[in-house]
Amino acid sequence: METKLDLKAIGNRVRLQRKFLGFSREQLSEQLSVSEHFCRDIEVGAKGMSVQTLANLSCVLKLSVDYILFGDTSNKDVCEPLSVMLRSCTPEKRKYAEDILKSFLLAVE
Repeated sequence: METKLDLKAIGNRVRLQRKFLGFSREQLSEQLSVSEHFCRDIEVGAKGMSVQTLANLSCVLKLSVDYILFGDTSNKDVCEPLSVMLRSCTPEKRKYAEDILKSFLLAVE
């Protein structure tokens, strides 16, 4: 059985997380040791990537490989308490929480 990868969906997940973490495409390409054009091709779904690039992308973007490839959110139970707390926040407080979480993710490398 062969699983067909949706390169556009993969690219969209990569782009959204890159932007969430505040990385430019140039910064991401430098951290992955690939060209900026190749990062663009991944984000628009024009090209796939090697296993090594996928592993590096997972580390840099703080995303699981399953999530990058399939949008797998099977670990919802881990995120559920956080989701409940965020839903109870005002939009202003949610923005502060997002900024704090982003800083935390970037700091614990």
